[in-house]
Amino acid sequence: MWRRLRSALRSLRGSPAALPAGSGGRPPAAMERAVVRCVPSEPKLSLRFVLPDGSARHMQRDQAEPLGRALARIATNAAKGHGKASKKSKKARAEGGAEGEAAVPAVRLFSRDGAAVAEEVPNAAAWLDGAVLHIGDARYRVERNPPALTELRLPRSLLAGFPVCPKVSAEFAAPQHCLFRWFREQRPAGGGDAAGEAWVETAAAERVFTPSNALVGLRLKLRCTPGDGEQRYGPAREVESSGPVEAGPGACTFDARHLYTKKVCGHGSVRAVSYNILADTYAQTEFSRTVLYPYCAPYALEIDYRQNLLKKELAGYSADLICLQEVDKSVFVDSLAPALDAFGLEGLFKIKEKQHEGLATFYRRDKFSLLSQHDITFSEALLSEPLHKELCEQLAKYPVVQEKVLQRSSVLQVSVLQSSTDPPRKLCVANTHLYWHPKGGNIRLIQIAVAMSHIKHVACDLYPNIPVIFCGDFNSTPSSGTYSFISSGGIAEDHEDWVSNGEEERCSMSLSHPFKLLSACGEPAYTNYVGGFHGCLDYIFIDKNALEVEQVIPLPSHEEITTHQALPSVSHPSDHIALICDLKWK
Repeated sequence: MWRRLRSALRSLRGSPAALPAGSGGRPPAAMERAVVRCVPSEPKLSLRFVLPDGSARHMQRDQAEPLGRALARIATNAAKGHGKASKKSKKARAEGGAEGEAAVPAVRLFSRDGAAVAEEVPNAAAWLDGAVLHIGDARYRVERNPPALTELRLPRSLLAGFPVCPKVSAEFAAPQHCLFRWFREQRPAGGGDAAGEAWVETAAAERVFTPSNALVGLRLKLRCTPGDGEQRYGPAREVESSGPVEAGPGACTFDARHLYTKKVCGHGSVRAVSYNILADTYAQTEFSRTVLYPYCAPYALEIDYRQNLLKKELAGYSADLICLQEVDKSVFVDSLAPALDAFGLEGLFKIKEKQHEGLATFYRRDKFSLLSQHDITFSEALLSEPLHKELCEQLAKYPVVQEKVLQRSSVLQVSVLQSSTDPPRKLCVANTHLYWHPKGGNIRLIQIAVAMSHIKHVACDLYPNIPVIFCGDFNSTPSSGTYSFISSGGIAEDHEDWVSNGEEERCSMSLSHPFKLLSACGEPAYTNYVGGFHGCLDYIFIDKNALEVEQVIPLPSHEEITTHQALPSVSHPSDHIALICDLKWK
């Protein structure tokens, strides 16, 4: 069989009929598609096409295999398809004396310019975009790695007046080059049930769509055509919303703040945001609903509802840097990263393994590029990195405290960014969420000591003298030892926070760091406001030798915060308040 196939293939070598007469070396305009997926990191390429008999073929071939073998396999598949079709025809059987050989079609591959591709060429080099595959009389245009959607999803909850940000995952394509068309359900005449499903295209053709109040009660549909930067487009896919657009909550706590942040600030400035967004893993518990936030409507604690508010809030800040805490992994992957990507922000994530939530840092793509990441888990770094050897030895003198420190899964996210418009300018952006317990001041001091040593290693040793922006939920008020240590550069061994949990857990040591850090947003009365507590726990610390504050975006008024008693509420998605400031290089 192999000899017959090879003979059939060789018979076409140098054939002047490789392309139809009069084509001038160009393939005919109307051809079937042969879709090739070839990725260097994978050993095989895939080939998909439809044979003339209508049967679809999906082949996997080694990239290093000679083209001749792949063509022979195609010929075999085509012969099998022809044979099956012939068996259905009595006339074909009667006339088919040499059925086996007659059914083997000639299979060749021609380059874009019409030259026959040699059988010895490896598959990876043979199946190029624009090549033409001949299977008998059928012609196929090769599309190598065409744009393709791998996932298209709409949020489960849609609110009027809030941006709908689809999750778009694509291969050989980028969301910014895709085409988007939005549709709404046809509202039934007379208010009755619709006789059949009908869709009306909206005027929106952008990736993000904000439904108006007029669309309340109607479902949405999105049609997305994947594209790349070379004007190539793949097959479109559609997705419909699982439910209708619902009415929004009206005024939100962040609406007035958006008046200050309508535009992205200039290239000489950086707008930074720090925000604990309240992880779903903590909000969706019986304890949260009945003890922590009994004043909050249950539906306003649900993740889908809160994500609507959060995405609108963050998008409206037009930030260059966003440092978030308490970010569920699924929220980052399925909601925040796709949404903020649509607004020009790239996201990085560091998980706290035990809690299934973590930290996220976003930066504006047209202002910064990522040079490197230096994330750590405090407990692991303390034990394994020589940088912290002295601190680790001191901590070993206090085994009870040491055990508590090592049990914690708190992490530090450190990203080094480079200015896209002024490359010599770099930033060390740190993000953390320290231990939460009210009596854990001594634990937080150890964590922040590890953090400052690590940041010093990055911002002084690896990238000498680059400015630091350190954001986070430090779970520390301005009167705490942690705040004093960060802002003053040192802490005495007799500070009261070393005995924050009683004498039996005393842990006394002297600590220092070399940075001159300033709380850019000052010391607000509170950044966390719940039923049983309010206080300032969140900060954006900046290197005051290199950066200065241009403006601090005012926090919501006390009246706005307490409209629904406390936070979170139907108009505010978290129990914390975002800190926002505009910074500039000195």
